Amino acid sequence: MGALTEYTLKYPNLEVQASLNGVLLEMLMGNPSLPHQYTGQLYRLLSKADIAKLETLLHSLFASIPYDWQRNNAIAQYEGYYASVFYSYFAALGLDIRLEDITNKGRIDMAVLFNQQVYLFEFKVVEATPQGKALQQLQDRGYAEKYRSRGESIHLIGIEFSREQRNVVGFEWVTLGEEN
Repeated sequence: MGALTEYTLKYPNLEVQASLNGVLLEMLMGNPSLPHQYTGQLYRLLSKADIAKLETLLHSLFASIPYDWQRNNAIAQYEGYYASVFYSYFAALGLDIRLEDITNKGRIDMAVLFNQQVYLFEFKVVEATPQGKALQQLQDRGYAEKYRSRGESIHLIGIEFSREQRNVVGFEWVTLGEEN
């Protein structure tokens, strides 16, 4: 058996990274026109820190994924599937995204730094974890502490998916100092 060669590829710039993630999102969504419609809206909502409308947008995004793509695919049963779609959606914008962001008390599923705002996301699948645990984990583990010194608004967002409904079934958030 010959030697195994391994390559590590990097993005030359943010434009190439955003473009690649845009193509991946199109593949995951099935309809090439939908990702562009959603990403523009996502950018506007993040610019305004309009988290309430973000929930509606995400619900529509997951509702647009073809039924057969999930029904015939075992990966759609796992948190990683939903997190990957979510990540590709955000990465298509070329944002500063940190996955599995390590803290002294665990890992934040996804951190997004954009427009003097910090968005911390935790994902759960309700068939595997009881509802209400995603936001609770962000709060209990004090994940926001890592970003407090930035002096920016920090939004803790817990998103819960259902394998059966194939969509967002729980969406809770807290902006530091405010309760929603």
